Amino acid sequence: MSAITVTILGAGAWGLALAELARRAGHSVRLWSRRLEEPLATAIAGTEIIVSAVSMAGVTPMADRLQALSLPSNLILVSATKGLDPVTTRTPSQVWQAALPHQAIAVLSGPNLSQEIQQGLPAATVVASRDLATATQVQQVFASPRFRVYTNTDILGTELGGTLKNVMAIAAGVCDGLCLGTNAKSALLTRALPEMIRIGTRLGAKADTFFGLSGLGDLLATCNSPLSRNYQVGYGLAQGRRLNDVLASLKGTAEGINTARVLVAIADREQIPIPVAREVYRLLQGEITPQAALAALMERDLKPEDPRF
Repeated sequence: MSAITVTILGAGAWGLALAELARRAGHSVRLWSRRLEEPLATAIAGTEIIVSAVSMAGVTPMADRLQALSLPSNLILVSATKGLDPVTTRTPSQVWQAALPHQAIAVLSGPNLSQEIQQGLPAATVVASRDLATATQVQQVFASPRFRVYTNTDILGTELGGTLKNVMAIAAGVCDGLCLGTNAKSALLTRALPEMIRIGTRLGAKADTFFGLSGLGDLLATCNSPLSRNYQVGYGLAQGRRLNDVLASLKGTAEGINTARVLVAIADREQIPIPVAREVYRLLQGEITPQAALAALMERDLKPEDPRF
């Protein structure tokens, strides 16, 4: 496709990685953050695609700011945030759609560790939108020989896969931090996936989406890499460190902490069983030790295996 102008909102590691991908594809890229002096209106003037790579805490304030501006009807908003709003329990795309009902909204999510992408290592991702033409347009913007981009129309499933796996990554970090071995780690991830599917399908997502890059793919990447901030949180807690001390050493936000809290509220409201996520939440709240969380999962009632849900 011909070169276009892309504005990235958020200059953290993920925003910088996305900016680099768009530049490699030959597009003009503007990078905006609250720390820069450039007005938001100036940064988005004449742009065709806005990519939001802000943290979950920044999504609603940013949506409010863009809502106050006059956006062209053909401008596409791409959400690259993985989290849940603590007040409304909405996903980022739902927050964006509520604030900007007339804009085309897409979600970009997958096994995309920002440090590896910045190093030029190969990766793949998914762009989802209810309008396939919108997803295809964004696909063409970011696709390159080193970054393969797929599309689908399940925007909620794509988004929830990337969001829920952050909670599971904390559990995976605990597993490795306690040196529980490969058997335990495999069992954990195998049971984490149907838990994610159970939540997602109850909220309206398609089960098949969770077997793709934005679900299983992202789960495997985040739960097996020390580059993952959520994994680092679990690993640090398993080493006996306090949560505040672990967070102080992180470069960026571990979204799984807030997601665990919101997820428990959703599960209680919808009566969804979430054994892994609930123990992660209890651990983050300081209610139990990593060892007690493990015991709670291992001592659950015996039952037949259902690998789907």
